[in-house]
This record gives sequence, C-alpha cells and structure tokens, in this order.
Amino acid sequence: MLVLEKNAQSEVIEELVKNLGNNRSSLLEILQAIQKRYNFISDFAQQEVARLLNIHPVEVYSIISFYSFLYSKPRGRNIIRLCRTISCNMKAQKNIEEAVKKELGINFGETTKDRRITLEYTNCLGMCDVAPAMLDNERVYTRIDPETAVKILKEIK
Repeated sequence: MLVLEKNAQSEVIEELVKNLGNNRSSLLEILQAIQKRYNFISDFAQQEVARLLNIHPVEVYSIISFYSFLYSKPRGRNIIRLCRTISCNMKAQKNIEEAVKKELGINFGETTKDRRITLEYTNCLGMCDVAPAMLDNERVYTRIDPETAVKILKEIK
C-alpha cells in the first residue's frame, strides 16, 4: 500500500472512530464500516483501529477472525454463500454446489481472478422452510436449483 493510500485510510479510520466512538463497544461497528468501504480489513487498518481505541491489535484481529462476515484478506465484490444445513442438503444442495463451481471455475473458499466473486459456505441462512438457499452479498435467493444458481451468477458476472 502506498504511503498516500495509508494516509487516506488512516484519515477515514480516524473519522469513523470520531463518529462511532473510541471505546471497545464501538469496535465491531468500526470494523464493519471499514470493511464496507474497503471490502476487507487490512493489517494496516487493524493496527490503526487498535491504536485509536488504545487496545492490542490481537484484540482487533480476534474479532475479525471470530465473525464469519468480517475479512482480513481481500474478497470478491460479490460474496456468494451457499447454505449447507441439512435442510438444504436434503434438497440437492450438492448439485447446486457443483454447478456453481463449474460456472465460476473456482472452489469454495476461493475468489475469481477478476475479484468479482468469492465462493463460501455458510452454516445457516435461516431459510430452511424455503431451501435450498444462497446469498449474494445481502440478497437471499431461495428454492434455487442448479440452473437458477448459474443464471444468478451470469447476471452478477
């Protein structure tokens, strides 16, 4: 990261801390705001947050590593999460999984080379009554089949 980029990011984080609070109770909200802006929370951002909140950087990282929707590494613009609960599994989720991997040419846990899409599993979307379910960032798709999943991905690409 260039010095100018670090300075700009530092200013953004300082403003977030000023607006959201400079205590531990603001940590999660600050991290969410950083991720929303930069798509992940860099090592530099973690250090800055720790410095501004006067906490150890390990505490910041522990929050990021605990919550599955916070990232310390770059992800795709669109994060596709496929539910893998028993309800979805009983409705042929494995077929959707294979179709998605084939369409994107990546495995779960990977990001496309153009950084448009990251594939992830999620343990539950709370949509068991309309399974199988898939999430694209914050948009939920229910009662999907392999063809529908591929169609969604083509629209995203």
